[in-house]
Order: sequence, then structure tokens, then C-alpha cells
Amino acid sequence: MIVFDLACRNAGHVFEIWFGSTSDYDDQKARGLVSCPYCGSTDVDKAVMAPNVAAKGNSRSETPAMPVPAAANLPSPEAFKAMVSKLAEVQSKMLEGSDYVGSKFADEARSMHHGEQDSRPIHGQTSPEEAKALIEEGVPVAPLLLPVRPPTSEN
Repeated sequence: MIVFDLACRNAGHVFEIWFGSTSDYDDQKARGLVSCPYCGSTDVDKAVMAPNVAAKGNSRSETPAMPVPAAANLPSPEAFKAMVSKLAEVQSKMLEGSDYVGSKFADEARSMHHGEQDSRPIHGQTSPEEAKALIEEGVPVAPLLLPVRPPTSEN
């Protein structure tokens, strides 16, 4: 695996992406598959990068390995906290009236899809593989953006 810092020519966004090899990057770039995660532009190029040289085994750096570039146009911590808070509020509103079914989510969703039980809004947990299988079967599911604490758990 290799990581490249990429820069978006469109808006100056800087971000990193992992590739299997340099040739994988070149191939994906040539096919227009490499895009800026902030604005979607495919007009991106490799950014200047510092080499990743490992420190001696008996010494440690006190500075972070990958500082966040100023050109990334990231929101301030306060703005980010406000955005996540608003997202949590919207998700909570969406889950009103939804039954938490825990780890039985895939079985319940599949059963409702096949008409074996009445449809109702549910949420719960499932593995990525099982979620993919549900989607491939045509079962309408969507991931929650924020984790949900089970109603039976204590905080």
C-alpha cells in the first residue's frame, strides 16, 4: 500500500488517498476515478509530500506524523461540533417511532421485505457483509451516520 497527498486544482483542497501501488494510482487517475472528497472535482494531482522516514526504534517524535494542511478548508472545532450536533438531532428525529431490534436487524428487515411480518420502521445492528447482502436482495436499508446507543444500555 502507498499513500499519496493529493491536491485539488479546483479549490485547493489537500487530502490523502491510499493505493495498492503507484501504477494503481496512475491507472485510476487516467480513468477519471480519482476525485476530491470535498468538491468532487477530478482535476487533482499529487501534492508535495514529506518522505515517511521511520524514526529509530528508541526515539519518538513529539510532533504528529501527518499534520492537517491549512489548505484543506476544514471547519473550526466549534463549527464541526455544531454540525455533528445538528446531524445527531436530525438522526434522532428520523428514529422517532422506529423500533430498535439490535442484532436481529437483518432478519427483521428481510422478513418484512418478504411479507412475513408487517412493515414498520426499525433500526439495529448488522455486519457490513450482511448489509451488502440485504441491498443485493433489494431490501431497502440505509446506514445511520452516527452510532445509536441501545435503549437497554446504561450511560
